[in-house]
Amino acid sequence: MIWALALAGAVNIALLLLAASALSGVGGTDTIEGAHAAITASLGPAVGAVFAVGLLASGLASTSVGAYAGSEIMAGLLHVRVPLLARRAVTLVPALIIIAVGAEPTWALVLSQVVLSFGIPLAIVPLMRATGSKQIMGRWRDGVVLRWTSHAAAALIIALNLALVVLTLTGNG
Repeated sequence: MIWALALAGAVNIALLLLAASALSGVGGTDTIEGAHAAITASLGPAVGAVFAVGLLASGLASTSVGAYAGSEIMAGLLHVRVPLLARRAVTLVPALIIIAVGAEPTWALVLSQVVLSFGIPLAIVPLMRATGSKQIMGRWRDGVVLRWTSHAAAALIIALNLALVVLTLTGNG
């Protein structure tokens, strides 16, 4: 799992650096298709293909890591085992439906990230409750400073997520 996360991070950094170097000041790069077209036009079709494959590989690696982490959490905390095929179907089917109905890919990507952002508070708040609980953690419970810091960080993350939702729904995001 660590190698997949490291690979996804490295590819994401490479994609960002490539786009930053090739697309600075270029118009029409506010969509995935526009960015690909601009990269292909300025750096050639081979680099455009590498960009496309890298974007796909990064997405697949991120999805794999997320699905694996989710299954481990469900198995460890909820004692529920979900078969691999069911996990793949839950992660792939919604994306395929969105593509099949003809949604604009960049908009679908942004919307998926907004929806995924809800998972952050849903993971952080129970984690803070568990690590701050003397009943669960015993003497290894978080200290007062860490509890206050984590509550402040969680409040900031939740506020930023709410702002993201508002900006996305109003078209300002």
